[in-house]
Amino acid sequence: MAKLLDKFNKRKQRVRTALKRNSKGKLRLSVYRSNLHIYAQIIDDMKGITIASASTKDSELSKAIKKTSNVDAAKLIGTEVAKRAISKKVKEVVFDRGGYIYHGRVKALADAAREAGLKF
Repeated sequence: MAKLLDKFNKRKQRVRTALKRNSKGKLRLSVYRSNLHIYAQIIDDMKGITIASASTKDSELSKAIKKTSNVDAAKLIGTEVAKRAISKKVKEVVFDRGGYIYHGRVKALADAAREAGLKF
């Protein structure tokens, strides 16, 4: 199990390093996926603050979600984080998938955020 975590952390660091090298100070849309929930937040790395966030644990969003660990929930979180970011005048971000493969819930969240108005 430790070997799998080491591989995941190496992949996560590799993605973050490439993002920081190529982002030129843009905000970062970071995704965390657990077995039960999905979380997304827009982070300003220069200031070290979170601009907007959404997750399946939010009290207002959890009422609209039947199951928190599927693609439909990820789509809802993607649209919600995009709405919250646009309300704070953020339109362009860099997508940080962490160590996760761009597939399934992570891809659904990214596509929903794009459709809601964020530019990657």
